[in-house]
Amino acid sequence: MRPWTRWWWMGNAVNEKDLTFSLDLYRKAGIGGVEIAPIYGVKGYEGQYIDYLSPKWMNMLGFTVKKASEFGMGVDLTNGTGWPFGGPQISAPYAASKLIVQTYKLTGGNVLKEKIKVDDPKQDAAKLQFVTAYSNKGEVLQLAGKVGADGTLNWKPASGEWEIYAAFNGKTRQMVKRSSPGGEGFTLDHFSRPALDRYLDRFDQAFGGHSPGVRAFYNDSYEVYNADWTEDFLEFFKKRRGYDLRLNIREFTGKETSGHTARLKSDYRETMAEMLLENFTRPWTAWSRKYQAITRNQAHGSPGNLLDLYAAVDIPECETFGSSYFAVPGLRRDSADIRNVDPDPVMLKFASSAGHVAGHNLISCETFTWLTEHFKTSLSQCKPEVEQVFLSGINHVFFHGTTYSPREASWPGWLFYASVNFVPSNSFWPHLPGLTSYITRVQSVLQSGKADNEILLYWPVYDAWNRPTGRDMPLKVHDIDEWLHPTAFYRDVTELQNAGYSLDFISDRQLSGSSVSSGGIRTSANSAPYKVLLVPKLELMPVETFEKILRLAEEGAIVIFQAMPEDVPGLGDLEARRGRLKQLTGQLTLSDVNEKIKMTSRGAGKVILASDVNAALEYAGILRETLTDTGLKFIRRENGTEKYYYLVNHTAKAIDGDVPFRIEAGAVILMDPQTGSSGSASFSKVSDGIKVRLQIQPGEAMIVKVLSSGVACGERWPYLNKALQPIEVKGRWKLHFASGGPAIPKDTELDRPKEWTSLADTAALNFSGLADYTVSFNFPKVKASEFVLDLGNVMESARVWINGQEAGTAWSIPYRLRIGKFLRPGKNTIRIEVANLMANRIRYMDRNGIEWKKFHDANIVDINYKPLNASNWKVQPSGLGGTVRIIPYSD
Repeated sequence: MRPWTRWWWMGNAVNEKDLTFSLDLYRKAGIGGVEIAPIYGVKGYEGQYIDYLSPKWMNMLGFTVKKASEFGMGVDLTNGTGWPFGGPQISAPYAASKLIVQTYKLTGGNVLKEKIKVDDPKQDAAKLQFVTAYSNKGEVLQLAGKVGADGTLNWKPASGEWEIYAAFNGKTRQMVKRSSPGGEGFTLDHFSRPALDRYLDRFDQAFGGHSPGVRAFYNDSYEVYNADWTEDFLEFFKKRRGYDLRLNIREFTGKETSGHTARLKSDYRETMAEMLLENFTRPWTAWSRKYQAITRNQAHGSPGNLLDLYAAVDIPECETFGSSYFAVPGLRRDSADIRNVDPDPVMLKFASSAGHVAGHNLISCETFTWLTEHFKTSLSQCKPEVEQVFLSGINHVFFHGTTYSPREASWPGWLFYASVNFVPSNSFWPHLPGLTSYITRVQSVLQSGKADNEILLYWPVYDAWNRPTGRDMPLKVHDIDEWLHPTAFYRDVTELQNAGYSLDFISDRQLSGSSVSSGGIRTSANSAPYKVLLVPKLELMPVETFEKILRLAEEGAIVIFQAMPEDVPGLGDLEARRGRLKQLTGQLTLSDVNEKIKMTSRGAGKVILASDVNAALEYAGILRETLTDTGLKFIRRENGTEKYYYLVNHTAKAIDGDVPFRIEAGAVILMDPQTGSSGSASFSKVSDGIKVRLQIQPGEAMIVKVLSSGVACGERWPYLNKALQPIEVKGRWKLHFASGGPAIPKDTELDRPKEWTSLADTAALNFSGLADYTVSFNFPKVKASEFVLDLGNVMESARVWINGQEAGTAWSIPYRLRIGKFLRPGKNTIRIEVANLMANRIRYMDRNGIEWKKFHDANIVDINYKPLNASNWKVQPSGLGGTVRIIPYSD
């Protein structure tokens, strides 16, 4: 499968001719599908806006689906406009809600003079939920039935000092953000099933009982702010938790930070999680089936158990936001052009783990959001970021993103407020097939078979929920320093992966549905079995989860506890649950294996207790992939009798030698995802697996296909053995500016390649586009098995022709191409087409007051969310710089 892209429809001002033209461009660039995302519009085009879900809009959707199908492309649809879900159909009763609590003082013998009404005049839709009165003598009374319609409290205590808490179901009044025409309105109440039904009814009406033809309906990241209540929360809470929250409202809203309050808040957060799952995520997915569609969902940011929410949809989706650091030499990373946030691979694994455990084949990612500042992103910077996504278990990439733009729009066309701009006006667009082909090759492997991870790691969500401060607890990407990084769970993940183990996370709910087969833990019918369940050091675990873990051990599972749970979470029936947990832990008669490990047999399985997880895994016979000792990163897939290792070198050193794999093999095939070439590898069998000869430069990747038996057919992999003296490509270089703007600089000749931004021609300083470096040279007769073209310093990507034949696109580090089959002794001609960034042309436009930022809402902002102004940017070096060499290799 090719990568897909988010496709913003600005103002829904689309037409059939430009839709066709755009889809054809995307197809030719290697994009396999689009996710339609209606948003705000462009100034001056208001007359062409189309209201969302109107008959005309539905016609445009139907045309797009049909045309995309003709082009061999797919279509997903955001199930709303902007984000989050909401719109004109969401009136106040169905809008996102929040708990408003007001307190009053009253002395015995008196009546309350104040009206029990919400003070905020904007909260005219707020409804009184309950009134709880506390006396200084410990009495607690419910008084909601004594409050009149006008807010008068018809109650007079005989004595004592009373504190009265009045709780209202208020409204957040949050509107849909970045909405398109026809999509404006309140955000819906995600915890209310009637609100969801009301929301989806508008789609039912628009669809008229017919499928719109989209593959999937999409829900963006949960960005519903301060929505911490819903009308029937009290009833739901009492049913699930077993006690009345009204009697604890003082502790719930107070500043006390006791253990009691933490438990109360944990119960509240667990209830929120259940309501979101059962009243929104699951029924939304069920609704999609009416239209022969599936769902894609970004669960992160939700006040719930992320694993359960991700698993409840068909395609769990994560996102990258910002730019990661990689040690690859030459990889550009300017601190002024990146956000002060790094995508965390552990966060990405919540989506992939949920998908793997639930048996979903596709796990997607909104990729490259704010990778760098607008117009300063190169394809080479995209590569390691998307590789990190793949290594985290994702196999379905969505670009962020592409904006529909009519042909009549002047350069740079219509653009989204946040980078990266994967649009045809981007100067890297002619070279984008290099990136899309790479992603396609990798995804073709990572979408085959099943994830092959040996460890299930329990996620202690109750430890995260057990906090006395705050109310709801949205688990946001940007807050992982608080809820994820300080945990033993996070330390285990990073240490185990660095050591060479493969793992997925599992929730309490997912564990409850797991079983054991042939000693392996089965989490779903479509998932691969796991060899071991690992429970990190934690404080709290539901007794039901602990009982389930022991049953899995009895059925034959290996279970490793880093420490036994200390307590149970929550307040309901607390002492009985504590007693049961203590009884169960006390029944485990653990014996010393050595000073690090205790163990007991449990039925057909084992329970191991060890603070040293690596030692416990080794004792259990769970072997790590020692290939990570070289610095390589990997992810593994299983497809019948074949296993695939996707390897990436993000280090500063080249890998050239025998690399160990913990697997038996009859044959090994190397597959280069950068070029599509393949061949049988040189490997040897050793006592604990095999060793495969690999050559992977910094910034490169390799796929290793291991066949359990048989012999590899076809050609052997062409290793580069001995590098001979490099040959500099010398001659008079002709520099021709082929396409771009704002003006085409004059052609020139150079003694050697140099950046066109170093020329005296000021037009070259402002130029963004394509330029050709061409040279004819005499190539000596050299006895070699292969020749590699080293382009040196490329700013930013290059497409190469040798003697009129296309030799490839060097779009990423190390900017090298194998060219032996194109060279000939004597005269040769090389043409190198270089694409630079958009930045210099944008700089020129801002310096000269040329208007291009003409969008409503956020318009265009910079990396710090300030209005973008490129006039003070430095000129971005562009072209070829340094020496172009040809490196001969002998056998």
